[in-house]
Order: sequence, then C-alpha cells, then structure tokens
Amino acid sequence: MFDKVLVANRGEIAVRVIRACKDLGIGTVAVYSEADKHGGHVRFADEAYNVGPARAADSYLDHEAIIETAKQAGADAIHPGYGFLAENAEFAGKVESTDGVVWVGPSSDAMEQLGEKTKARAVMSDADVPIVPGTDPIEEPDAVRTFAEEHGYPIAIKAEGGGGGRGMKIVREESEIEEQLESAKREGEAYFDNDSVYLERYIENPRHIEVQVIADEHGNVRHLGERDCSLQRRHQKVIEEGPSSALSEGLREEILEAARRGVDAAGYYNAGTVEFLVEEDPDRAPGERLDDDTDFYFLEVNTRIQVEHTVTEEITGIDIVKWQLRVAAGDEIGFAQSDVAFDGHAMEFRINAENAAEDFAPATGGTLETYDPPGGIGVRMDDALRQGDDLVTDYDSMVAKLIVHGSDREECLARSRRALAEYDIEGIPTIIPFHRLMLTDGPFVDGTHHTKYLDEDLDTERIEEAQAKWGTDGEAAASGGDGTTTQELTIEVDGKRFDVKLENPGLPTNGAGQQAAGGGGAGGGTTSASGGSGGDQAATLEGQQVTAEMQGTILEVNVEEGDEVASGDVICVLEAMKMENDVVAPSGGTVTHVAVSSGDSVDMGDTLLALE
Repeated sequence: MFDKVLVANRGEIAVRVIRACKDLGIGTVAVYSEADKHGGHVRFADEAYNVGPARAADSYLDHEAIIETAKQAGADAIHPGYGFLAENAEFAGKVESTDGVVWVGPSSDAMEQLGEKTKARAVMSDADVPIVPGTDPIEEPDAVRTFAEEHGYPIAIKAEGGGGGRGMKIVREESEIEEQLESAKREGEAYFDNDSVYLERYIENPRHIEVQVIADEHGNVRHLGERDCSLQRRHQKVIEEGPSSALSEGLREEILEAARRGVDAAGYYNAGTVEFLVEEDPDRAPGERLDDDTDFYFLEVNTRIQVEHTVTEEITGIDIVKWQLRVAAGDEIGFAQSDVAFDGHAMEFRINAENAAEDFAPATGGTLETYDPPGGIGVRMDDALRQGDDLVTDYDSMVAKLIVHGSDREECLARSRRALAEYDIEGIPTIIPFHRLMLTDGPFVDGTHHTKYLDEDLDTERIEEAQAKWGTDGEAAASGGDGTTTQELTIEVDGKRFDVKLENPGLPTNGAGQQAAGGGGAGGGTTSASGGSGGDQAATLEGQQVTAEMQGTILEVNVEEGDEVASGDVICVLEAMKMENDVVAPSGGTVTHVAVSSGDSVDMGDTLLALE
C-alpha cells in the first residue's frame, strides 16, 4: 500500500479521498490555489502545498505543478478525485511515466479509448452493448442532413470529448443545422481542446441509468449496482438515487451485465461508471416498472469516481475510494460478484450555492454565517466547509452533498424530508428550498420523472414559491427583488415559541441586513451594464463599461473596436457553470475598447468592453 497520496483536487471530494487514505493509514497531501488557501481540504490533510493562483489553468490544471509537488512532498501516488484532471489522459500518462508516483485511476490508454465518444461506442458495440444509432466524426452540415434523412429529427451533435451535456447541441429541424453544428464545435474546442463532433439519434425524455464498476489488473470486474440520475437540469444531475425504482428485475440485470461486459472488453481497471439512456414509457403509472423488453443504449463511460458514488456506497457498504487505492496499489478485488448485496435505498442531494428561483444563478460570494448540517440515523454529509468559511466562487458552486439511506424508497424519502428540514445555512443562497420542493413533487415522489422533467415540465412558479417559503439564507432571502426585505424574529406568546418573518416593503438595508438610515438608496456612485466594477482598467476607460456578471471563460467575441451595436445585440458569449451565456449590449453605441479574447478567463466585474 502507498505511504503518502497527493490529492489533486479541492473541496468535498478532496476531503472524501483524504478520509479514505486516513482509514488505510496513508499520509495525505493537499494542493491549493491562492483562492483556496483557507479551504477545508487544506485543514484535513497532513500537508498542503500552494500550486498557483486562483485561475484553475494556472493551479489545479497545471500538470507540471501537480507532479513536481508530488515529488517535493514524497508522495508515491496521485488521486485526482473528479473534475479538473480526473479524466485527462495526457496528465495520467505523465504520472504513469514519473518514477515513484502511481496514478490512482484507469490507465491513460483506457482513458483515451473510452474518453472519446466515438472510440467508446466502437468498443461497446464490439462487446454487444446496445448503442444509439450514430456516426463517426463529421465535419460538414451535409452530413447532418444525410443522417436526418435516415433517422429523422431530433439529432444530437456531440463533442467527442464531451460529457454532462457540454459540447452537445440538439437539432430539431433543418434550419438549425449550421448554427448548432458550429456551437457544438466551439464548445468542444473550449472545454476539451477538441472540436471534433459526431451525430446520434436524440432520445426524447429518457431515464438516465448508470452502473458503478470496479475492476483490477488481475482480470476481475465487478458491478456495484445501478444509480438513477434522471432528475437533471440542462444535463446536470441534481438528485441521484439507487437502486432505480423504474426498472424491472430483468431489465436491471440486462443493463448491469452489459456494463460489466463492456468494461471487461475494454481492459479497464479501477473505478468507473457506465452510463445508459433507457426509453421511458410516458404512460407508466406510479409504482409500475419498465418491462424487460424496454430499449436501453450505451451513453458514455466516466473514467473516474463520480460525484454520486456515495449512493452506491450506502446501499452496498463498499468504500469505493478505498478500493480505488487498493487496485492502484496492485491488490486483487477481495469479493466476488455474488458477494455484492444491496441494502435499502439511498439518495444524494447536491447542495449548491445557487438561487433556484433565479434560473439557478450561482452565488457570487458570501460567508457561511450559519452552517448547521443534519445528522441522525441514515444521514451522511460529505463537505469541506465549516461555519465562518468564505464561499470560494472561482470553480464550482457545490457546498456539500447530503446522502440519505433508508430501508426502502419510502423511508428514504421521509428521512430526506427530515434531514433537509434540519439543514440550516445562512449567509449564502443554496438550493435546499428546491430539494424540499422536490420531496413534495408528485412525479419525483412517484418515480415517473425523466431527464427533461425539470427543464420542460416543472412549473417554475413552484420553484419561486419554494424559495420564498424556505429561502431564509443569504442574498436569496435578503431582498425579494421588489425592494422588500425580510427579518426573522423569535417570539413567545403564552409560553409558546413562534418563529416570525417580518417583511419591510420598500425599506432598503445596509450590508448587515439592517434598515438603512433615511430610507435612501443603497447604491450611489456610478454603475456599469452588469452592476460590476471593471477594476483599475475600468476606471481608465471612457464611456460605459460592460462587465462580466459571473466568473467564466469567453467562448466568442462578436465585435471589434469601432463597431456600431444596438441595444440587445450579442457582443460576446461567456461560459459559466457549464452553460453558454449571451452577453448583450445594454444600449446602442460605438465599441471603443475590447478587453477580452476568445479563451480568456474572467472574474465577476472584469471589463469586457466599453461603449460610447
């Protein structure tokens, strides 16, 4: 076994890996950027090293900095967690070629083979795993038209290196082909440094089922059951659970065996997830299972640990991260497939610092003034932050993961309601109100939801009502958008305690949430198009500055100095939180300065351009 492991990640997943190492008696090394110098994962590790500035490309994604830190610390293995470098075959290859340092994950060859979707499809097809009708990489719009003639619309254009909906565009009619093809290529280049795309028949409203696997270098391949990840927003999972309440036993066994067979054929080892799309029956009644003849198709392999691996751990009792480390150290899997037993039901709730009532807009900062997570039987918390910590917004919006286990799905739902009712976070907005809503939502409670349910079927007014009812934290509750502020008081009447929320319409507050003196506006001074400040540079520019409303990456700049623009014109495209956001001109005018280029990383408030 290893003596010391460097965890090439941050936040809750870094803490999760560190804990597994400590259980095995392994020393731990954390890495951190300037933005994370006070991060929770730094506190948990035995040693911690600064690997660069806040920008991920210059710290957590810097291959040489990570490997050199491992050498400096005397680490004999690197665990990548998920995200950042976890699925980067080039980095894995560099670690493999570094004397004295082991890569905790599948081989770089397997990662490359299964990481590119067309190669993965070929491997799975050869292993007799069902795949969605599709193509090899394509270049021209005519290829899309030809595919449509054979398979019809809608069609998915997908980046070869994509995942989680990134680099995927849907074509529903011929007029959309050229625009969506260009957009998919652009995202593929921006996210994965690979603009190669291919086509698949697009399956409307499927269920998303994934199978956890673990394999070793001695030829042993085990599946650890399935997870249902069908509750998604824009292809990003929100709540995951296992086992799926939608599958018949026969269909479940077919999917599990297909995953095991495909991984075995690929010569894959360590942990991974094989994802499938399952045709949903729109007329399926609550409690009814999809029958054994239901079609399912291979989607992709995630060559790493998944965010939702916790669900599988709760229903199997198997510590997947520990087995990642053991397999990487050369151990043989110590249990047979028949030894894998499934106990009850589990759900994972991603606790993101987002305001669900405002299209899940990520928080732009804040401090966890109160952080009081739930506990009790069947409740697990995976987190890194503690009360008083500042929210770091340079990377992703995840604050924690709440995992709940019960003897069956009904008990799991009941415990989840109790746990979320106990969960108290103040100082930042979170999607806890959204999760509470879903636990009262008919289709989700009945298990009849599908991957498009949140985007297409759920009434957004219900999300706004849930936020108003339960959103007592941070900026989400500080103001109702109409100038209304709220204040919570605890009072006693005839010996009985009441928690009361007072609304003070039209009275602005200061930064501490107190009413501002004189009832005047809280702003003052100059404003920009997005309400941010462009920093020192903005102060030197003439005219109106258009600034970034959030941290992200510039995918496209549509204007040059001297161009005339009208109000509402798209001046650039900003990627943030895995989504493209059009930045529009706030008014008409002439572009006097362009401060960014395609591929640039920007922080909230950075100047994008100036108008006059």
